[in-house]
Amino acid sequence: MTGPLTTAEIRENYLRFFESKGHLRLPSHSLIAPDPTTLFTVAGMQPFKPQFMGAPAKFPGYGESKRVTTVQKCLRVGDIENVGRTLRHCSLLEMLGNFSFGDYFKRETLTWAWEFLTSPQWMGLDPERLYATIYEEDEEAFHIWTQEIGLPAERILRFGADENFWPANAPKEGPNGPCGPCSEIFYDRGPAYGDDTWADYAQTRESTRFLEIWNCVFPQYDRQDPLPDGTPVLRDLPFKNIDTGMGLERIATVVQDVYDFYENDVFAPLIARIAELSGQPYEGPQSVSHRVVAEHVRSVSMVIADGVALGNTGRGYVIRKILRRASRHAYLLGLREPTLHTLVPLVVEKMGDAYPELRAEQERVQAAIRAEEERFLKTLEGGIQRLGGLLAGLGEGGTLRGEDAFLLYDTYGFPLDLTKEIAEEYGVSVDEAGYAESLEHAQNLARAGSKYGKSELFGSSQEALSGLPATEFVGYDALEAEGEVLALVAGGERLAHLPAGSEAMVVLSRSPFYAEGGGEVGDTGRLEWEGGSGQVRDTRKTPAGVFLHDVLVEAGELRPGARVRGVVSSERRATERHHTATHLLHAALRAVLGPGVRQAGSLVAPDRLRFDFTHGAALTGEELAQVEALVSRWVSANFPVTWQEMPIEAAKAAGATALFGEKYGDTVRVVSVEGGVPYGGTTVTSKELCGGAHVRRTGDIGAFVVVSDENVAAGVRRIEALAGEAATAWVRGRLEAASRVAGLLNTGVDGLEARVQGLQAQLKAAGQEAAQLRRQLAEAQMGGGGGAGQPVRELGGFRVAALRLSGIEGNELRGAADRLLDSSGADLAVIASDRGLVVKATKDAVARGAHAGQLVGKLAAAAGGKGGGRPDMAQAGIRDPQAALEALEGAF
Repeated sequence: MTGPLTTAEIRENYLRFFESKGHLRLPSHSLIAPDPTTLFTVAGMQPFKPQFMGAPAKFPGYGESKRVTTVQKCLRVGDIENVGRTLRHCSLLEMLGNFSFGDYFKRETLTWAWEFLTSPQWMGLDPERLYATIYEEDEEAFHIWTQEIGLPAERILRFGADENFWPANAPKEGPNGPCGPCSEIFYDRGPAYGDDTWADYAQTRESTRFLEIWNCVFPQYDRQDPLPDGTPVLRDLPFKNIDTGMGLERIATVVQDVYDFYENDVFAPLIARIAELSGQPYEGPQSVSHRVVAEHVRSVSMVIADGVALGNTGRGYVIRKILRRASRHAYLLGLREPTLHTLVPLVVEKMGDAYPELRAEQERVQAAIRAEEERFLKTLEGGIQRLGGLLAGLGEGGTLRGEDAFLLYDTYGFPLDLTKEIAEEYGVSVDEAGYAESLEHAQNLARAGSKYGKSELFGSSQEALSGLPATEFVGYDALEAEGEVLALVAGGERLAHLPAGSEAMVVLSRSPFYAEGGGEVGDTGRLEWEGGSGQVRDTRKTPAGVFLHDVLVEAGELRPGARVRGVVSSERRATERHHTATHLLHAALRAVLGPGVRQAGSLVAPDRLRFDFTHGAALTGEELAQVEALVSRWVSANFPVTWQEMPIEAAKAAGATALFGEKYGDTVRVVSVEGGVPYGGTTVTSKELCGGAHVRRTGDIGAFVVVSDENVAAGVRRIEALAGEAATAWVRGRLEAASRVAGLLNTGVDGLEARVQGLQAQLKAAGQEAAQLRRQLAEAQMGGGGGAGQPVRELGGFRVAALRLSGIEGNELRGAADRLLDSSGADLAVIASDRGLVVKATKDAVARGAHAGQLVGKLAAAAGGKGGGRPDMAQAGIRDPQAALEALEGAF
């Protein structure tokens, strides 16, 4: 082999090595978190949370094994502002991991890690440059390192639980549950990267020379409540797990012997292309903008390929913020047109083989990024105007408040560097300390929402729910059923009883209540038992299949062991209508718009359905009509709706639609409409993998109507629709509203369109006449000099024409300024009216230093208003036009 290993080769070598040690290779889980505790997958172990908690190590479609190896794509955004500024931070990382669920332990973990890193067959690193840290009390790990592997004791450092324990400081601070020591492996990059020593690292715990490359975690204890004197209680777990993680970006940096990961074979082509497009050479760590753009384009591409749509909430909001950070750094590099989307093919070239979904979704990823770039660049221009107004109001020598600078960053995406650069043009400084305080507050909020720890990943009620069997769900066939109360849970603890007026999660052995999932809301209804009753307000379930009924006891007392009768609300039937209608809507959209349509989210409720799907444009009226017609044909045909369980491979072979990124077991439930409808010379059918509740025949759906189609994110549309009685009521309401409006306009519903068109024509004509009168009024006042004796004067080296007008605003005021500038031969024209102020400057004046935005800010401030704008044109709202004109002398 010639030359260092590529990132792709390192990735493949790692997986092959652990396959040779009896591990099952599994693909990366989606970046969409496998459980609701985090927005994104943040660790290699997260997809295996059930196995770490004792679930069978079975992996549908791949097999069964207590030894597993993966390369997991992870997204961590808690320190996003450090990305590009440090040598180690990145938002997207590939985590090489090997895991054991009660099989091997420390000896195998550490000796295999050493073999992989040092063997010439694999990484071939120099053993003399490897170091390790261990938990201060972990004599077993010390023995393995020194006696079995042969690592000299002086190359091993011992640290406390704050550094070498997972979760950090768990013995003293908790939380309760699985925990254990860890051992980290470091690589000495040599004196070229720093003159510090391993002994120095023991004190500083920071180094660019000694790079941590692998963390081996040994969850061997069950942390319990401490003794009364505060002594930690750590009991041995019945079986011990292994969780290791090695950052692919870091090991590639070491193997390829480059300064940092921005120079490895994945990032270097991106950096080079950015330098080429911007004309700005890459100069290493100080070229922060190059680094931010390259890293964030890679992150955003991978997340969008996994099905996340840019939006204003949740994952979509986070990804939009990352993309906008990349966009503003591209702006700092002088890139004023959409550019980031052109970098996606380079990401696909380097990562598409390992992650085929990236290659398959390349076109959609590029379209989404480009649309967001275009939108953001317009926002950025709005931010420039907003900043101009703030700075003009402060005047030379002023200071922009830190919270205002941060608001510009948070709202318009303005980086502090760009704000400072523009402020310098106005002679204004920026309160950087105040900005940093506002930024830190926002970052703390972000970290609180995305932190990674055992309590976040395993849930506060885990202990209270442990040992409970999966709930037997009978609600597909019955809306009433009896069951036994297995547990009452509130505040993370089990309760002995639940009196009237109290609320808790009730776990039943058998339930007719559908638990929220697949977009369908959880069932509501009632529980009844001898001597009491309660209201079921919602139903959810755990990953282990335990149904949690949110119950408010209305009468009597509920205890574990009681026999209860569950009665599902009649709203379930309305939910079933909307759920089956959602399947038909999905099939109709794919038929009308093409197979590129893919579900991106849904809500199925008793009163409505909401369906998000990938599509780049609003539906035309004709397309919406075709979609509604197709669904109506299914309803009219009254086809049977059936469902059956089958192996997932058989379901896919039968053409069942599976949701992208969704996890399925070996056996799946397939919901089919037993009949197709004609469209475009073909027969359209509906068959989906779905665990939800449905009608028995399509005719049960009743009326169907699409009530809205809107854009919710780049490349994602949202349709809301109604079925059954909800649809009928909506149509009746619209007909009655149309009748009332027609009555107000003295016409019938059939004549409503013509009547509105006539009124619009009259309104347009009246508007044009009013505008003409205002122009004539302005011209009349300007022809008389507007009361100003000498309209042109010399101020600050510029010829300035100023007038006061009355009754003029908007376009007419700007037009008047243009005419004054042309007719007077002045360098600047200033026109003040009752509530408005406009300043315009010639190109020559701007070249000589004139700035309309700065001038209008000063004049507006004197007139009780605010404003701003470009160097050649600016406007403001004011209260006192005369005060604005009188302030001219002092404004230059």
